[in-house]
Amino acid sequence: MSNGYFCVLLGRHLCQKIQQHTRTSGRSHPNVREAVRQLPRDKVVVMTKSDTRDPAGLRRDLDRYRRELGIEMIDIVLIHCVTEADWTTRYRGAMDVLSEAKHKGVIRAHGCSCHTIEALRAAAASPWVDIDLVRLNPIGSHMDADPSIVISEIKKMRSQGKGIVGMKILGQGDLRDRPAEAIRYALSTGVLDAFTIGAESRKQQDNLTQRIAAA
Repeated sequence: MSNGYFCVLLGRHLCQKIQQHTRTSGRSHPNVREAVRQLPRDKVVVMTKSDTRDPAGLRRDLDRYRRELGIEMIDIVLIHCVTEADWTTRYRGAMDVLSEAKHKGVIRAHGCSCHTIEALRAAAASPWVDIDLVRLNPIGSHMDADPSIVISEIKKMRSQGKGIVGMKILGQGDLRDRPAEAIRYALSTGVLDAFTIGAESRKQQDNLTQRIAAA
């Protein structure tokens, strides 16, 4: 793997499933493509996201992503960085594109990454959301609200069968010197199905993987 932005989502079955988390720019897509080629496809869950709100543009994104990733079906596609309380109506066109893609087997699941408490509450109330990428860490750094408030919204989503992926586990670097504490917190909440932590090098990635395994 290159030293570009690269994250690994580590779920409860750490050794059984390695999930790749990519960016809208596609900068990580070539890395993921190479990883997917080396692993059984049914053991890899590929998740990416788009900040395109225009339906036609999002369709183009999906086609481009599949070419860059070298796969026919993307497991999870998220609408990236929703902030508005009314995003489920404001971006209905983009949501419909992803619903159509899911129906056609182009993607397996759709959802969003939330960046305000209002957007998070809208996601919790929306039956459209399959997967939510949520900011969570023990000190509330770069989060939508206090951890207890965010966890209460996550519990609502989990009760509806939504999948929850945690992000900002290290508080965008604010907990870089306390990774063990942050990882233990993420695992102990009982509300995350997986989480993502960015790594700038293979050394950092390996260190995080070891800490997660030891937690």
